[in-house]
Amino acid sequence: MLTMINLDIENAVAFSIDGKVTEDDMKRILLDAQAKTELHGKAVIFEQIDNFDGIEFSALLEEVRYLFHAGISHVAKVAVVADKKWIEKIVKVEDKLFRKIDIKFFLPEEKDQAITFLKQQ
Repeated sequence: MLTMINLDIENAVAFSIDGKVTEDDMKRILLDAQAKTELHGKAVIFEQIDNFDGIEFSALLEEVRYLFHAGISHVAKVAVVADKKWIEKIVKVEDKLFRKIDIKFFLPEEKDQAITFLKQQ
């Protein structure tokens, strides 16, 4: 299940994941990202992973399509909050792959630090 979150950061796309990410979930995230970039030029992303049961292949395709056709240059920072070491490893790989985006991993108890990181633009 996807839940959108309000962080009081005007250009933030913020959400939590609890379960499997569906194509509809991804479309909801990407529509919000598109709206934020149209208003502010660049967006920051806050992703809180409470429980991750996978991602539908069609959702992954939506994300890849968005990132490479419209959005990669419009994302400034990404903060991923989770308590799983394997997620931290993925975040580190993504940070190296997407060099123009500052991507950082935070533990749940560091949530305030993640928000501060996104506010520093």
